[in-house]
Amino acid sequence: MRILIDIGHPAHVHLFKNFAHIMQQRGHQLLFTCREKEFEIDLLKANGFTYESFGPKYKSIIGKILGLLKFDYMEWKVCRKFKPDVLLSHGSMYSAHAAWLIGKPHIAFDDTYNMEQIHLYEPFTPVILTGAYEHPRVSKKEIRYAGYHELSYLHPKYYKPDKGILDDLGVRPDEKYVLVRFIALNATHDIGNKGVSPQQKIEAVKTLSKYARVFISSEGALPKELEGYRLRTKPEQLLDVMAYASLVWGESITIPAEAAVLGVPALNNNNMKSWYLQDEQDNYGLCFCYKSSEEDLNKALQKCIELLSMDKQKLSEQWRVKREKLLKDHIDVTAFLVWFVENYPESKRIMTENPDYQYRFK
Repeated sequence: MRILIDIGHPAHVHLFKNFAHIMQQRGHQLLFTCREKEFEIDLLKANGFTYESFGPKYKSIIGKILGLLKFDYMEWKVCRKFKPDVLLSHGSMYSAHAAWLIGKPHIAFDDTYNMEQIHLYEPFTPVILTGAYEHPRVSKKEIRYAGYHELSYLHPKYYKPDKGILDDLGVRPDEKYVLVRFIALNATHDIGNKGVSPQQKIEAVKTLSKYARVFISSEGALPKELEGYRLRTKPEQLLDVMAYASLVWGESITIPAEAAVLGVPALNNNNMKSWYLQDEQDNYGLCFCYKSSEEDLNKALQKCIELLSMDKQKLSEQWRVKREKLLKDHIDVTAFLVWFVENYPESKRIMTENPDYQYRFK
């Protein structure tokens, strides 16, 4: 089987990497396509994947419209050469359109539920895989599975954190540190979302640094006052940095979700509602979600101080127990995807008629 996977965000490399390695071991041929966004290419290279880059993304509204036409054409062109049997993505309109043009199925994941994107790919996609938590129904083509995207790469079957990261960070094993994540807010779903202001970022980091070491991962430029806090590790080490942190806080949605699945206290300030983060908050108490208002920012920082004031081992044990419950309730997403793709379209019929079939992949 020839499989083409389109990547739209660094987290999508993680989403598909274990699936890709397993499928390659089974004799399937894979090719990734991507645009240049932060660490996508670094992560593809670190995993040894073959890929085609279409160049940088566009940031303006007009640029995004032109980019849709340009990237559609480039994806179709790659398909004509690679001749995939199936295309996969996290809701990529480019791969959905190209799959339709060449008459091959496109299997989409979605966990952001941004209807402006869904409307662009749903007509060209026969199946959309979404989590089984509460969220807006995106299509009659939707199949829900008991999992989060983050479980595809952070499930203990696939991920073991490297404690050597503490030496790279210059942190003692008993020392508390916080991973802070700031984002660029350039995506279409970020339009109108101002986020945390530069001055608020400075004040928040100064507050947190009174209770723990602070390392900042940022998509864009930082205020000069915060450059000294910038994380200097390799992109592929970010998950290890997160795994041993005492706490994760920031504007991002993906990184707090990853922290929650790892059993690390996570907080975010973002005006966009995340249904899976909400589920991890309401049903497992692994994270805390706030808006970007000054009032909510103050609430988040107070919660950070409360958690950082706790004994490090006691806090870690509380979140370990919460994580165990989350893992017990969910499936091995990677094993499920391997089965679903190798047996498609029969797998779609099975999941439609008997959704409990997925629990074979625990």
